[in-house]
Amino acid sequence: MPEVKFEDLLGTGAHFGHVTRKWNPNFKPYILLEKNGVHIINLESTIESLNKASAFVKEIISKNGEILFVGTKKQAQDIVQQEADKCSMFYIVERWLGGTLTNFSTIKKSIKRLKMLEKEGSKLYENLTKKETQMLNRERVKLADQHRGIKDMRRLPDAVIVVDAQYEDTAIREAKRLFIPVIAIVDSNTDPTKVDYPIPANDDSIRTIQLIIAALADAINEARGTAAEKNKKKSDNKIETDADKKSLQESELKVESVPEEIAVEDTAENSEETPDPAESPDSQDSEDV
Repeated sequence: MPEVKFEDLLGTGAHFGHVTRKWNPNFKPYILLEKNGVHIINLESTIESLNKASAFVKEIISKNGEILFVGTKKQAQDIVQQEADKCSMFYIVERWLGGTLTNFSTIKKSIKRLKMLEKEGSKLYENLTKKETQMLNRERVKLADQHRGIKDMRRLPDAVIVVDAQYEDTAIREAKRLFIPVIAIVDSNTDPTKVDYPIPANDDSIRTIQLIIAALADAINEARGTAAEKNKKKSDNKIETDADKKSLQESELKVESVPEEIAVEDTAENSEETPDPAESPDSQDSEDV
């Protein structure tokens, strides 16, 4: 994964915060200075936070974990969907449905309903009027838009990546209630303490969002490749050990079979050496008599 450099963040405008009157006091450790009524974010802390978040993501993926990307604001929708698809993870880019995490059982029922509606030749469409069919089609389109990024999510994610911590406050509160770690881009108007892994940066810049989310997606792909290599090495080592065991067992069987063959040969030789009593000279003399 190529590391995000200071110049890259500077070029995307990641250092621009909000106007000073909208700032959150808890954001003070990440502020470098104030200029023209706007807070300037310290990009060194941004790089450090991004590296910590990437390391955490790699740890989750190494344990076969799943991650949910959340970006429902207009600037982030296309970026989040593209990067989540690139690393084969789940995403939500439409309106966040209340209870997506805390009431996941109901969400699963809704997804099941969507799959039934999408199934060709479903019994739901039998013996229906034209109006009823249109209503079902509208329901299918609505559910497809709502659940398109989480249609195959069978369990709760192991972590959530959020683009704007202020905008996605409901998603963060649900994740915290279920003790799911949250990685989020936080701006100067946001409280970074409500997030487990805050990444201080300008959350309104499309290029900044693209850079940070792409870096996290690359970390996921890198961790997945590393895990695949480890599994391959383990399988290769297992095959080698099995082959060694098999050859060892074969050699032991050969060693055990050799004495038996020698014993058979000895008995055969002994039988050849012992004379037949019918052919002995004493027996021939008795016959002559």
